[in-house]
Amino acid sequence: MTTAKLETAVRQEQIAQAALDIVSSNGLSGLSIAAIADRIGLVPSAIYRHFNGKEDVLDAVIELIHVRLTNNVAAIKEEISDPIERLRTLLMRHISMIKENKGIPRIIFAEDVYESKPERKEKIYGNINGYLNSVSEILRDGQETGTIRKDIDSKALSVMFLGLVQPSAILWHFSNGVFDVLDQAKIAWRVFEDEIRVKESSPCF
Repeated sequence: MTTAKLETAVRQEQIAQAALDIVSSNGLSGLSIAAIADRIGLVPSAIYRHFNGKEDVLDAVIELIHVRLTNNVAAIKEEISDPIERLRTLLMRHISMIKENKGIPRIIFAEDVYESKPERKEKIYGNINGYLNSVSEILRDGQETGTIRKDIDSKALSVMFLGLVQPSAILWHFSNGVFDVLDQAKIAWRVFEDEIRVKESSPCF
């Protein structure tokens, strides 16, 4: 990648993060090109050099969320060999990402984000499916090594894994951060792990 392209990519990510920060603090209604420019310390015309307008920036924010989820998966695969510990770490990083970026649930759960752009809903659905496939792959690794039960479909388990995050994220979002999403994730994880882990006294089907 050339220096110019790298600088462009870095600037676009900076703009997307600024937009996410604005949504975190002021909601979607507070998001504008002027607000983004002010937050970064640029003039609005500098934002338009990278994006055609607010809708393009929103698409970039959605892609930023997707990339960070994907990077989390790649990182834990590189750092951790045990499939169950991979899942636990991935869950905690997912929760931390949401806590550090309150705008994520505000974007994902906002109907205004999708009503005029059905292709955006399809994009997010595809991103979620990709994440589920990655989780399913970790689960299959555990099934193959004999640490995770084989009698439950890995795809179904991946959806259950995502279910450790989403309801808590919704409650955390609507309580304005009062609901302890991290504590709930730890409790839910213990239940989930107990159900998926092969017990020494149980046969590995």
